[in-house]
Amino acid sequence: MSEQNSPAVYVLATLDTKGIEAGYLVDRLRQCGANSRLVDCSCQGEPRVRPDISREKIITAASANPASFEMMHDRGAAVAAAAAGAAALMAAEYARGKLAGVLALGGSAGTTIGTAAMRALPWGVPKVMVSTLASGQVRHFVGHKDIFMLNSVADIAGINRLSRPVLDQAARAMAGLVSLPPDASSGRDKSLVAATMFGVTTPCVEHARAVLEKAGYEVVVFHATGAGGEAMESLIREGLIAGVLDITTTELADEIVGGFLSAGPARLSAAAECGIPQVVSVGATDMVNFYGPATVPARFADRKFHRHNANVTLMRTTAEENLQIGAEIGRKVARSSGPAAILFPLGGVSAIDGTGAPFDDPAARRALLAAIGANRQQVELVQLDCHLNDPAFAEAAAKRLIEMLPRARSSD
Repeated sequence: MSEQNSPAVYVLATLDTKGIEAGYLVDRLRQCGANSRLVDCSCQGEPRVRPDISREKIITAASANPASFEMMHDRGAAVAAAAAGAAALMAAEYARGKLAGVLALGGSAGTTIGTAAMRALPWGVPKVMVSTLASGQVRHFVGHKDIFMLNSVADIAGINRLSRPVLDQAARAMAGLVSLPPDASSGRDKSLVAATMFGVTTPCVEHARAVLEKAGYEVVVFHATGAGGEAMESLIREGLIAGVLDITTTELADEIVGGFLSAGPARLSAAAECGIPQVVSVGATDMVNFYGPATVPARFADRKFHRHNANVTLMRTTAEENLQIGAEIGRKVARSSGPAAILFPLGGVSAIDGTGAPFDDPAARRALLAAIGANRQQVELVQLDCHLNDPAFAEAAAKRLIEMLPRARSSD
């Protein structure tokens, strides 16, 4: 395949303001042996360098009229349209086998557009974002995708002794990502199982993981902090996951009650929709997560709290909230088109819920169990007279999932 026809690195930038810097990236990529294509994501001004893909194509991909776009006075709407168009076009180029990776640069607008395009691509496709915002809170930009955020240090305004090394690092990193062979010992010969874990459910998940790995499965654990649950749901939909050990469904508590670690309303839906075998439990549904005590909303002032550490404040869920959480779990698992089971630990659902523990609340656990039972329809519900972190519970959960999964392939 000729270099012209080989998959390329798509360099995204607003070329009316970042054209010189984007041109430098393209030149460095080519010097490093990487084929590249320059994409103009600007809104109004004239591009400073000639793009391979014009902004008119970007806006057309967003189903917008380029002529009317030129006259937009709402910059926010213009950036949103460019982001939607870049995402649609990059996804289409990847589907055609034309795209090897995406490298973008910019401030707030360029980062919004560039990362929107990156989030539209599957896990594993190289994604590098050079941004003036990379040293701050970036979850809004990264989401649950594998995006490298590189801090530009200074503003992206000219090629100088600060910007040149940063842009050079970005180009060399991307050139390496698209040209060097991936790790051959990636375990792709094993079926991949996803598991969810929190600090207060770690003993259960670690023991269950050992059982699954001994049976020949590869286990990837997701930290149930919102982004972790979103990432797992996304990877299930991408077809990478063979089975799910969803021990820790605490993100549903945050979504329903109003905590800080929600994974959104789609949590606990991908496995059901895709027919992936899943064993679900109620790990850490006894708690809702906030940061320091000052971040707890005033409406919760009379509730029971536990200070996990200086930056994490946990609030005990009530029996009424557990009715809502249990109903949500039961309804969502009941929609499964593949094998599914719910395992319930009667002795407690987290390290701080159980006899004598800070969040011990038998009435709340009974409400949770009753709501699951009333909404699960034909899904198997197994009640175990032990704590979630007891080895017996972990083994039961892992072995039930193994029964549902296709026979593990040899790891030899």
